[in-house]
Amino acid sequence: MITRRALLALLGSAAIPAALRANSDTALDSAFLRERVDSGELPELAKRLPQNPRVINLQSMGRTLGHHGGDLTILIGRAKDIRYIPINSYSRLIGYNEQLEMVPDILESYTVEEGRIFTFHLRPGHRWSDGSAFTSSDFQYFWDEVALNREIARGGPPVSLLVNGEVAKFEALDEVTVRYSWTQPNPVFLSKLAAPIPLTLMLPAAYMRQFHANHQSSDTLATYIEHYRVDDWVGLHRKLSRQNRPENPDLPTLEAWRPTTAPPAEQFVFERNPYFHRVDENGKQLPYIDKVVMNVSSSEIIAAKTATGDSDLQGVGLALPDYTLIKEAENRFPIKVSLWRRTQGSSVALFPNLNCRDDVWRSLFQDVRVRRALSLAINREEINQVLYYGLANESADTVLPESPLYKAEYAAAWSSYDRDQANDLLDQAGLSQRNSSKIRLLPDGRPANITIESAGDSTLETDVLELITDYFRDVGIALFIRSSQRDIFRSRILGGSVQMSVFRGLDNGLPSADMPPTQMAPSSSDQLQWPLWGLHYMSGKKQGKASDMPHVQELSRLLDQWMMSTHTEQRADIWARMLTIYSDQVFSIGTVNGGLQPLARSARLNNIPDTGLYGFAPTSYLGVYLPDTFWFDKEG
Repeated sequence: MITRRALLALLGSAAIPAALRANSDTALDSAFLRERVDSGELPELAKRLPQNPRVINLQSMGRTLGHHGGDLTILIGRAKDIRYIPINSYSRLIGYNEQLEMVPDILESYTVEEGRIFTFHLRPGHRWSDGSAFTSSDFQYFWDEVALNREIARGGPPVSLLVNGEVAKFEALDEVTVRYSWTQPNPVFLSKLAAPIPLTLMLPAAYMRQFHANHQSSDTLATYIEHYRVDDWVGLHRKLSRQNRPENPDLPTLEAWRPTTAPPAEQFVFERNPYFHRVDENGKQLPYIDKVVMNVSSSEIIAAKTATGDSDLQGVGLALPDYTLIKEAENRFPIKVSLWRRTQGSSVALFPNLNCRDDVWRSLFQDVRVRRALSLAINREEINQVLYYGLANESADTVLPESPLYKAEYAAAWSSYDRDQANDLLDQAGLSQRNSSKIRLLPDGRPANITIESAGDSTLETDVLELITDYFRDVGIALFIRSSQRDIFRSRILGGSVQMSVFRGLDNGLPSADMPPTQMAPSSSDQLQWPLWGLHYMSGKKQGKASDMPHVQELSRLLDQWMMSTHTEQRADIWARMLTIYSDQVFSIGTVNGGLQPLARSARLNNIPDTGLYGFAPTSYLGVYLPDTFWFDKEG
C-alpha cells in the first residue's frame, strides 16, 4: 500500500514555499480581487488558500511563470457549450497529468488498498468559491441526501457506485478524510473521478440544503419551485446542483473560474475563483487569467471570426479544413495556430445500429460479413489525401499508436480498400440480387438503401460521407444522409429508428491497461452501435435488453473480468483480447485517426504547448495542459 506520506513526498509538498502558509503579499494575489479584499468582502490570499495548496511547478514542465490579468475570449456555437468550461478547467479530486498519469488534484493525497478500499485526504482549509468550507460534510451530504435519497435517486445509488450490485460503504473518518470501500475490487473508480465529466461524490452542502425537502420548509420550497420553473423540489435540487453545466451562478464551485451569467444569454462571463487551490512554484495563486468570456456565435462562422482575431483561444468549432484560412490570418492579425493530434479512435466513424427496429437491416448488420464488407468498400487512402492532406493514419476504429495497448493488426483489420472482397462478402450474406440501378436487393425485395444519420454539427463528417456514398454505391449499397439536432439524434438511436449513424470513433484512443475498456463492450445507451444493450448494462439490467450475439457477449464477459481485476498485467491481457475481437468483428467502421486539430490562440497568450493531444477523453480537451496556467503578455 502506498502511504499518504510517501505520496506527499512524491508530489514535492515538503518544498511548498513558506510564503504560502502565512504570506499576505499582494504580489501573489490578483489585482482583480484587490478591491474586494480591501473592503473586507474577501480575506487575504493566505486565508483563502488551503494550508497545503497544489503547487504547479511550471519551470519543471518547460513552461514560464506568468502574471495575473486579462480576459480570455472564446467563441461557442450555442449556449449549451458553456459546459466546456468545467471540462477544460479540469479541477478533479484526482486527474491525469500531461503524461496521462493519475495524480491528486483537489485531494491532498489518496490511498488504495486491495483495489477496493479508497481513502481520500482533503486539503485542510480548502474552500468553495463562495468561501464556505470544503470538508467531508459535502461528501456526506451527497451520500445521504442524494445518492441514498429515493426521491432523487429513484433507482438507488448511481451504478458507478455499485460493484456487482454491492453499494459502496461510505465513511467520513474526520473533517478532511473520507473512505469508499467494497468487498470486491473496483478498478474503474479512480478513472471515473478523472473523467472529463467526473463521477459526482460531493456537493456544496451549505448551499444545497436550502433546496432539499429534508432541510427546508415546504412553503419556501414552493416559492423556489415557482421561481425556477420546475415541477417539484427534486427537479429544483437537480437543476441548481448541476456542476457539469455551469448555468447556476450561485452554485459554489471548485473550478478555476466561476460562472456569473445565467442563461439565456449571448455572452457568458466566468470570473476567477478567489479560493482556487492551485498556485505556481512562487506561491502566486492560479488561474493567471481573471475572466473567461464565452460569446455565442453561429457555428458556421466560428472559423472566420477566429481568423479575424475575435477569439483568444479556439479549438471547438474548428476542423482541419479551417487550418489554411486561420494560418493565413497570422500575417494580418496577432494570432497563432498550431496543429494538435486528435485522440479519437477514428476522426469519422460509421456505426451500424445492431439494435435498429427494422428486422431485415438488424439481421444484416448483425452479420459480420456485412460489417466487414462495408469497411472494405471504403477507400481510406483517398479520404486521407483529399480531406486530411495525407497527414492522418488510415485505420480501423481502434486505439492510436501512442497508446501502450496499440498493435498494428488492430488498425489493419478489415480496413484495406478491397472492392472485390466487399462484393463477395455481400453476396455471401444473401445480397446477391440487384435492381436495374445496380443497387442490391434486400431479402424482402426492398433496395439496399441505408439512411445514415448525424447530429449535423460537423462539416468534416459531411465531406467524408460524400466520398463514402460513392464507395458504397460501387458495391451496390445506396447511402442517404440525414441530419438532425443532437438531442433528437440520440433519442432516435435509442428508439431504434436509426439504421446507421456517423460520429467520432472511440472517445479515448489513448487508453492504458488501467483505464476501463467500457468503450469495447455495451456499457452505455450513448453507444451508437448497440444502444439498447448499453442501456441494459448501465441500468443494472433494469432497462434495455441483453445482447444475444456471441462475440458481444464475450466482450461483456471480458469487461466484467476487467471490473474485478487487481493487477495491470491482468488488465492488459483483457484489453488485448477485447481489442482483437472488436477490430475483427468491425462493430464500428473507422476511416482515419490521428487527424490534426487546429488550435488558434492570441499571439499574446503563453504556456500553450505547440503540440498536444486534443479530444474529450482522456485529455479533457485542454484540461490536462492546465489552462489555469495560461497567461497574457501585457500589451505595450
